[in-house]
Amino acid sequence: MRLIACFKFGKAALATIVGLGALRLFQPSTAAWADRWLAALAVRHDRRVVQLLIAPVLGLRAWGLVTLAVGAFLLASLFTTEGVGLWLGKRWGQYLTVAATMVFVPLEVDWLMRVVTVTRLAALLLNLAVVAFLVYRLGRRTGSEPLTPPK
Repeated sequence: MRLIACFKFGKAALATIVGLGALRLFQPSTAAWADRWLAALAVRHDRRVVQLLIAPVLGLRAWGLVTLAVGAFLLASLFTTEGVGLWLGKRWGQYLTVAATMVFVPLEVDWLMRVVTVTRLAALLLNLAVVAFLVYRLGRRTGSEPLTPPK
């Protein structure tokens, strides 16, 4: 459980970094630095690959950056809550993790159907393995607990 919790905490950290990065692009000096850095990166590597990776972020207007930042912070909150619940061994943490992970599976399958990559396939399989493990644990705990009347 703690390994999955650490995985969730790592995802929360990455989402927080994305959110902070999106907010930071509002500052003119940061935007200028990003333009210079991306231009240098594009010169050293295949320009098409760099453009494909960076175009969605560079094409965002102010409202898009705010939406990206808020979405990233909401995801970080969700991942942190999942991680805390799992770390503490709480049943609600397991249920939350199963539900939250399963919500994103259709998106992952859609992305995988559009372009099959090792990374996308690994992410889908990892998420399904986490869900299967947690469902197994939840089912095992439910069946093994004695029925006692509430006091």
